[in-house]
Amino acid sequence: MAIKIFIDQGHNPQNPNSGAEYNGVLEQDINYDIGIRLYGLLSNDPNFDVRVSRPTAETSLGTSNSTSLMERTRLANEFGADWFISLHCNASDNENASGCESYVYSSGSKAAGLAVDITQSISKNLGIPDRGNFIRPSLYVLRKTLMPAVLIEMGYITNNTDRYLLTTEPQRFADAIYEGILEFFGL
Repeated sequence: MAIKIFIDQGHNPQNPNSGAEYNGVLEQDINYDIGIRLYGLLSNDPNFDVRVSRPTAETSLGTSNSTSLMERTRLANEFGADWFISLHCNASDNENASGCESYVYSSGSKAAGLAVDITQSISKNLGIPDRGNFIRPSLYVLRKTLMPAVLIEMGYITNNTDRYLLTTEPQRFADAIYEGILEFFGL
């Protein structure tokens, strides 16, 4: 039986819930692009059944930040996903901040292992630091999904190197996330 994965490309193409912006680079555009590329990889693998939160670049979920988050988790729960992966980009006032990191609801959860494998794969394949895995039960998409959920911050749009990679090498990010998923499932 195929493993059901719901990919949430964090944020909307415009408000509400539009995400970070830096020097004209929009987080939601990066999340969408990498998410669609990851969808392509997973949907061509018979081990997986996959859906995305934003099937088109124009797809906007909800009418506020809270209803956007509610709609994302509703879609995943309704799909009956086995796993939820939310893709994001980080931002910081410190332009030297660099790397990927992940968030899960609780320590020792099934999601923690998947999160670690994904961030290690991104770090190895893109050459950016792995900043670790963190517990964040306050994040709506982690606490309202009915399945193990991870939120991946793929890199910093405020860091020149990370931003360059995120905008010019989206396929490498999708490939790295896919590789981390395969590693986790032993495929």
